[in-house]
Amino acid sequence: MYFQKEFECMSKADIKKLQSEKLVKQVKYVYDNVECYRKRMDEAGIKPSDIKSIDDLQKLPFTYKSDLRDNYPYGLFAKPLSEIVELHASSGTTGKRIVVGYTKNDLDMWASCGARMLTSIGATKDDIIQISYGYGLFTGGFGLHYGAEKLGLTVIPISSGNTERQIETMIDFKATILASTPSYAMYLAETAERMGVVDKLSLKAGIFGAEPWTEEMRHQIEEKLHIKAYDIYGLTEIVGPGVAFECDCQEGMHVNEDHFILERIDPDTLEPITDPNKLGEIVFTTIDREGAPLIRYRTRDLGTVNITPCKCGRTFIKLSKPQGRSDDMLIIRGVNVFPSQIEEVLLKNPEGITANYQIVVDRVNNTDTLDLFVEMNPDLFADDMASIERLQKQLVDKLRNVLGIGAKVTLVNPNSIARSEGKAKRVIDKRKLI
Repeated sequence: MYFQKEFECMSKADIKKLQSEKLVKQVKYVYDNVECYRKRMDEAGIKPSDIKSIDDLQKLPFTYKSDLRDNYPYGLFAKPLSEIVELHASSGTTGKRIVVGYTKNDLDMWASCGARMLTSIGATKDDIIQISYGYGLFTGGFGLHYGAEKLGLTVIPISSGNTERQIETMIDFKATILASTPSYAMYLAETAERMGVVDKLSLKAGIFGAEPWTEEMRHQIEEKLHIKAYDIYGLTEIVGPGVAFECDCQEGMHVNEDHFILERIDPDTLEPITDPNKLGEIVFTTIDREGAPLIRYRTRDLGTVNITPCKCGRTFIKLSKPQGRSDDMLIIRGVNVFPSQIEEVLLKNPEGITANYQIVVDRVNNTDTLDLFVEMNPDLFADDMASIERLQKQLVDKLRNVLGIGAKVTLVNPNSIARSEGKAKRVIDKRKLI
């Protein structure tokens, strides 16, 4: 099934033609309306008239997450606030959020992308979707919500948390589709097992994203909930969930190429990667977004693509699961976490601790864990246990305020964290995400 077959099944030649036409207009649009882009293009000696098709895309400068932070909150908007009808945000490496704005047309485009995702897994207006993604400034809940409404599904906008009530609602309201992070889907499955009610569920499919997950986790979710589990890809800066989605063939996630141009580059040389099987950094250009358009945005996600024709009939290129990052960002329980955020908290609380620390990320019972080990200075080490426990609690509270998720903090003996003659290995990620 298709939601917009005329676009989802376009010929490759027609996709390129449409992308070229939209790109030419979009480049002029951002040049005329966003000072940052105008200045960046002028410095590079590029004028909108130099861009005649997507073959000229590489002439344009990249956009970085730092550009969104530096222009916080509205500096990259191409429309006045009077035309922005909705705002969303995600965390960055500092206290400043990444803020994006949507016009009415943007929301309609986003909803269409969501409807395509849901149609691709067999959803119809007869289905009931329970959306257990977070709402608020996070794009997860709204992206699926708007798509489900556009397709005509019955929506249960329950958000996350209160897990037993989630299960009760799922049973009583006879939800047929679950939308959440994969780790929360596993927790829901384990809770349903503990409650002895798995057989009372009416679920047939689940649509999961916002954090890395493995094929093993997919199989466990499918086995425990008796559903078929589908992967999706999106990021707040581009639009939110809806950038790419799996179809029933599950051979990669179809990129909505009529709205987003996908590039892959070598993160070191910045040269384009044309070999579909070679790992490259994913770069996106939004070609019809009005409120907060982005040109050649470096996502820092690393992935491959599948260019073989899909049996589903869709012609959009297929993106693999991201297989790492070209920067130091971690995705923990669906939240972007930078070691620099943690370091900033520690440096602001030097009393009793040193600058030597180590971050350990793991996955226990399909839930991400975040452990922070920090060396005490000799004075605190010689102090009483109550003082140590008090400082640990203070750091836990401050990290939760900055990161938005909980972390376990352990203060360890002076000089107990291994030193390195080269770059300090601050992060150990034990999760097997590929």
